[in-house]
Amino acid sequence: MVGPRPLEACILVRIQVWQPNTMIINYWHKLLDMPKYNIEWHINDVKDECEELKEARGFINRWSELSDVSYTYTRTRWAGHKINKPLNSLLLFIGYFYMIPKYSLRWFLFYKAGKSINPDVKVSAVRNPKKIHKLNEIAKENNLNETQFKTEVEKRLKYWPLLK
Repeated sequence: MVGPRPLEACILVRIQVWQPNTMIINYWHKLLDMPKYNIEWHINDVKDECEELKEARGFINRWSELSDVSYTYTRTRWAGHKINKPLNSLLLFIGYFYMIPKYSLRWFLFYKAGKSINPDVKVSAVRNPKKIHKLNEIAKENNLNETQFKTEVEKRLKYWPLLK
């Protein structure tokens, strides 16, 4: 094979031409309501996910990491930044099929857990619920008791096997 393989060519640079995201993906990002950061933050986020994709082994793990690259790329575009695609369109598209349910379920899990603790709080997070330090960060960001939030998430994870 001549040239870099698609997964090894995960490099980002600014581009001159705006290529709009699909309306569905933009609407979905609007519903998730994640913060928008400067372009450097988003580029580093995509690069980190590309590195994790390169290191992933096994079909499910690679697909999950591919969905993470698709998510960070579309989030960067939704935030209004112009970057090159980190992967070819087909790989990004394949990532969408895992990305949308994975991140939607995570968002819903944290949203419901936050509401059960404080009905006035709207938790918008999509981090990995298996990582305790990330649960603590989410609780702090939303002024929730860390122990109570962690307990609530763990209780809900028993019934949400796809997020384990």
